[in-house]
Amino acid sequence: MMALMSAPTIRAIATLAVVSLGVGSEARQGLDWRPAIQPIDSPAAEASAQPQLSVSARGVLLSWIERAGARATLKFAERNPTGWSEPRTAASGDDWFVNWADVPSVVRLDDGTLAAHWLQKSGADTYAYDVRLAYSKDDGRTWSASFTPHHDGTKREHGFASLFQMPGAGLGLIWLDGRAMASAAGHDAHGGTEGAMSVRFGTFDTNWKQTSEMPVDLRVCECCPTTAVVTSEGPVVAFRNRTEDEVRDIYVSRLEGGMWTEPKAVHDDGWKIPACPVNGPMMSARGRNVAIAWFTVKDDVGHAYAAFSSDAGRTFSAPTRLDQTSALGRVDIDLLPDGSAVATFIEFAEQRSQFSARRIHASGRKSDLATVAAIEGARASGYPRVARLGDELVFAWTESKDGKLRVRTAVTRIATGTLE
Repeated sequence: MMALMSAPTIRAIATLAVVSLGVGSEARQGLDWRPAIQPIDSPAAEASAQPQLSVSARGVLLSWIERAGARATLKFAERNPTGWSEPRTAASGDDWFVNWADVPSVVRLDDGTLAAHWLQKSGADTYAYDVRLAYSKDDGRTWSASFTPHHDGTKREHGFASLFQMPGAGLGLIWLDGRAMASAAGHDAHGGTEGAMSVRFGTFDTNWKQTSEMPVDLRVCECCPTTAVVTSEGPVVAFRNRTEDEVRDIYVSRLEGGMWTEPKAVHDDGWKIPACPVNGPMMSARGRNVAIAWFTVKDDVGHAYAAFSSDAGRTFSAPTRLDQTSALGRVDIDLLPDGSAVATFIEFAEQRSQFSARRIHASGRKSDLATVAAIEGARASGYPRVARLGDELVFAWTESKDGKLRVRTAVTRIATGTLE
């Protein structure tokens, strides 16, 4: 059975000679966006990583993991006009599964309740772990006992969860579920034929009673992050699919009448690879509009792309390429009120990587490439993030310096008026 792609392999497929894109011409034909990105003090201490950003009416919420020996602690802070709030702890443990790509989170629901998720070991095998959930009704001062959204009882891989506010209800989430896999070998068994990873969906009402658990897709890529958004017509989820002949493109499914629609490809990339690239999509939504970003490989070169939907995820526009030379992926995206979006990714050129951003439009117009920060291309740098509240964009990423990790943050102001 095939193993997942190693970091050197991913780097190799993302590396070729620089391709000239005619930057001057692009600027004339594209969007005029030259962000003044300002680093700000991060609430995360040293030995921190795995940043995650979410947005509520209260502000932008940053969560991250801090390590002290075997102990992992999930912390969070919210950004307000005076800066980041004092960090608080959502959960901690000595038996967690901590991974650069499978990132815990803290989100604030519409009623003000905080919901958190993390990964906790369920057995001796490396990839035997569960998604654990907890909630707080007092701004994170106290938390409920933890519980799981899955009840299969297997010591298999359960992770890559995406939490979201269910319309008119409580918490919704999707996760990758390895209950049908032949063993808890998890990532080490990728490409095998004995059982498949699935995407599953669960909901909890406002009293935290579980109200549903069901599959979305029964055969998907084993270790690519998932993403979920809520449109005016209901939730839409995206993930990396896996066909019988090992094509692993990005698919979406919508919740209609309490059932998930047959998953459909965002675009026919045709990326055939008998291994997991550990590179999932990200989405953002406003009303019926959806923006999605993802990574794929064409002609042995890695690229990041984005596309738009104006019909709640039923169909998507032709892809717009985000990177200028090549990319390591690890995308994020935020849809703006004017219909454009800001997408982020790791650009890779001349053996250097950087946390990059572009502003793009559904028409295919795009700004020049903006650099948020230099970043390591290795796995330790994880997934950089972007989120918007009002006219402020917040960036978060993991800095690796002298072998030490720390979550860093930056901001920029962004005009959200109508684009011509």
